[in-house]
Amino acid sequence: MAAMIPNLDIDLMKTFLAISDTGSFTRAAEEVNKTQSAVSMQMKRLEETLGRPLFARDGRASRFTPDGERLIEYARRLVALNDEAVSTFTRPELTGTVRFGTPDDYADRFLPEILARFARTHPLVTVDVDCVSTSVLYERTRRGEMDLSLVTFGCDIVTDEPVRREPLVWVTSSRHSTHLLEVVPVAVSHAGCEWRSMVLKSLEKLGRKYRIAYSSPNSNAVNAAVQSGLAVGAVPDLCVRPGMRVLTEKDGFPPLGTFDIGLVRKPGRPSSAVEALARHVTDSLANLNSSGMMAAE
Repeated sequence: MAAMIPNLDIDLMKTFLAISDTGSFTRAAEEVNKTQSAVSMQMKRLEETLGRPLFARDGRASRFTPDGERLIEYARRLVALNDEAVSTFTRPELTGTVRFGTPDDYADRFLPEILARFARTHPLVTVDVDCVSTSVLYERTRRGEMDLSLVTFGCDIVTDEPVRREPLVWVTSSRHSTHLLEVVPVAVSHAGCEWRSMVLKSLEKLGRKYRIAYSSPNSNAVNAAVQSGLAVGAVPDLCVRPGMRVLTEKDGFPPLGTFDIGLVRKPGRPSSAVEALARHVTDSLANLNSSGMMAAE
């Protein structure tokens, strides 16, 4: 008979996170309203439950072992799910406000569907949406000005919460042959954008002559230049719009590669409303099909 898997105590998880968030056993004890010796005993119980050391002595201080570092994200998810479950039964509806950010590239294509689904399950949560570039969202979220942001990984922006890997594809107007020009005009985003970097590196590797005809942090402006036949561009496969034609290796444009989309959160423990929206975004993106629509529920 297989050995029983032990259960993790949520109270131990909350104390463990308090240590992570405050940086010490002493300050954690104050936050969870326990003595320092009680906190130490709780962490010993947690290590015994998992059969792994979670803390290592570093002089007079303690630091996390690699296993302790790994446990932090699991602990956050367990505590958040526990708190949301309890809240569901102790108050009628989850409430609050979530400051959510996403680049307009994603907002135009699938945010309406995501928000509509979230509103059906959490009607009393207000979602305050800000649509700016990934680099701006990343900085604002790290400073605590946003609760949660959906960002494009790359150009030094990486989080530990990827939710989708997506191919970047070449596009041109379906009514024009702009890609056949000797010097290809390209429409790209602002400097520092991962997609811009992928496009320019690919053109240089191909030895293809090009000029940057349009550059804008606004995806609508870039897409308009492509759809009007004024330039060749690149968009995520799920963001290809009517009036665009995908260029392939047969057209002289080999694959650009893939990039990751993920979530970044403000520092500290997230609210139940933030966790609920994060799970909803993750699940929704996982169910997107190539046309940018949600798979049937």
